[in-house]
Amino acid sequence: MENVEYAEWVPAGALVKSLFAMVSLIIVFVTLAVFLFSKELLVEDIIGVAFAWVILGFLLFVFWNFRGLRVQIKDDRLYLNYGLFNRKSFLLKEITSCKKTKTFGRYLGVGVRYGLDDSLAYTTSFATAVEVVPKVGRKFVFSSKNPDKVCELIAKGRPKQI
Repeated sequence: MENVEYAEWVPAGALVKSLFAMVSLIIVFVTLAVFLFSKELLVEDIIGVAFAWVILGFLLFVFWNFRGLRVQIKDDRLYLNYGLFNRKSFLLKEITSCKKTKTFGRYLGVGVRYGLDDSLAYTTSFATAVEVVPKVGRKFVFSSKNPDKVCELIAKGRPKQI
């Protein structure tokens, strides 16, 4: 049976949500305007509207997929799930350090990002995050609402340094 010590859902930030809503509304209003204000609908108009709605459907899927990050510490592992395709896990004993950090300016955006310092990040906003350094591999940064608590639990799960 799994022993879940910590679990949190870190939703996408307000900036991401508002940008997505703005782009979606623009697509909807432009396509409605084509139908309402065209005297005669041409095949090209219908194809253009259909294409816009396909793009909107794709954007809806992307937003749904990256709507938040699931962080879990259970048994002896740290699990991170960011959408359907981005899953990462670390053995707690393989993490050499953990610290609270900020992502603003370091990753130039939100989502799955590569840093200039060769780190990888799963970020949902420009707020607080956790940086973990595994024994093998690159630094990893992920958004968290409680980075101090996450680092405390990771430190508790690691063997003591001599």
